[in-house]
Amino acid sequence: MLLLYSEEKVNHVAQFIRQLKHTKGKWAGQPFELIPWEIDLIKQTFGTLREDGTRQYRTVYVEIPKKSGKSEVSAALALYMLLADGEPNAEVYVAACDRQQASIIFNTSVNFVEGNQTLSRVTKTVMSTKRIVYPRTGSFYQVLSSDVKSKSGLNPSCVILDEIWTYPNPDLAKMLTTGSGDAREQPLFLYLTTAGNKLQGYGWEMHQKAKDVLAGRRIDPAFLPIIYGLEEDDDWEDEANWYKANPSLGYTIQIDRVREHFLQAKQDPAEEALFKQLRLNMWLKQDIKWMHMDTWEKCAHPVDPDSLKGGVCFGGLDLSSTTDITAFVLVFPPVEDDDKYYVLPYFWLPEETLDLRVRRDHVPYDIWKQQGHLLTTEGNVIHYGFIEKFIEELGQDYNIQEIAFDRWGAVQMVQNLEGAGFTVVPFGQGFKDMSPPTKELMKLALEKRIAHGGHPVLSWMMDNIHIRTDPAGNIKPDKAKSTEKIDGAVALIMALDRCIRNEGVEKDKSVYDERGLLTL
Repeated sequence: MLLLYSEEKVNHVAQFIRQLKHTKGKWAGQPFELIPWEIDLIKQTFGTLREDGTRQYRTVYVEIPKKSGKSEVSAALALYMLLADGEPNAEVYVAACDRQQASIIFNTSVNFVEGNQTLSRVTKTVMSTKRIVYPRTGSFYQVLSSDVKSKSGLNPSCVILDEIWTYPNPDLAKMLTTGSGDAREQPLFLYLTTAGNKLQGYGWEMHQKAKDVLAGRRIDPAFLPIIYGLEEDDDWEDEANWYKANPSLGYTIQIDRVREHFLQAKQDPAEEALFKQLRLNMWLKQDIKWMHMDTWEKCAHPVDPDSLKGGVCFGGLDLSSTTDITAFVLVFPPVEDDDKYYVLPYFWLPEETLDLRVRRDHVPYDIWKQQGHLLTTEGNVIHYGFIEKFIEELGQDYNIQEIAFDRWGAVQMVQNLEGAGFTVVPFGQGFKDMSPPTKELMKLALEKRIAHGGHPVLSWMMDNIHIRTDPAGNIKPDKAKSTEKIDGAVALIMALDRCIRNEGVEKDKSVYDERGLLTL
């Protein structure tokens, strides 16, 4: 097949994009200047033509690390396909696993439109439906996500699929790309994603296809694969390889920030996984173990419950099913600047199931009970009333300011604790709520500013934790992948969050607001 190259087509796209202006950050008000990898993308996508003058590539797959500017360039290309590609009644869609993720690119497009007098005059933006309309050609640009109920009747001229490694299934992508756009002369399906943290699913399938096409193991003349990233056997500690994986390094990403993240990664298994996935675009091949136990063991500073009596503290309550471990953890904030966060954990199991659990789980619950590290309640199910009374008694010894709990459970116990005079705070288990205190706990452990007294049950649970990440680099304990119990660790994270948010600041402010979250 004879392929042609058109510099004119490339310049047409590039000139359109250069009319746009950034609206946020240090580049606010400045024209959109394309960097080398973006120019290469435009050259290959728009400049490579068939003999009839239409675009060679219908599907373009781009795999690139975070913070490379992919949201900005895809937002600009979406506007080009809406306004300047010459397609009458164009239908441009940006799709992602959920509406929030899909809106990132769309909102960037809106900012570009608002920053350009001509574009804002000729288009109409409807934020309530996430839609930009171009009345002159009867064209529109729309957000779609996997949670949209009906997607029938679509005739896309362009679809941008963002972060496909997060897609729960291929349904949305295949519905938008398989047979779609057949009525169009040259539809464009643009995949933009970072590497994923699981070797399965639609994202992994597309990654494998891209690798096969690059290696010549698979022939698809309409498919353009572009992958920036390291292979498993590449040296991830070599700065030269960082540039290989990050075509935006030195442009939208500064080397100092990468070096900072690298130093975190050398100490923290979770950050190492995130560094490899998000900075170096390496697909993760195993579950992420969260904390090195030698880090945790270095925090086994003595904890004297008697010396903490009367002290201000915050609780985290992770209720089990009626037959499993229930955990309650108190965290005491530092009294002095150089002091530590002291941790008092408590655990319960049903008395009658203890021996069975020892045999089944191969965990020394019986020994822990003898040592006083694990408590039991009468019967073969957890006696919540016993735990409530226990917490009430703790409240007589310690100044418990708040108790955080998983909002999806414990309704009756929460009501009872509130009736006993405690302030009880619901705590979400998603990334938004869990990520800041999870990262903070790791930071404090590395700094040896946590004191847990070597409590064996809590240490066992800390060793059990695996984490999940989202596209933004947020983390949270993954109960599904953590095959052993992690209830105490989750309770600790919740208690630590309430402790930090209330530490030395006004009631309506958060310490996170004062000093910022831990970021990548």
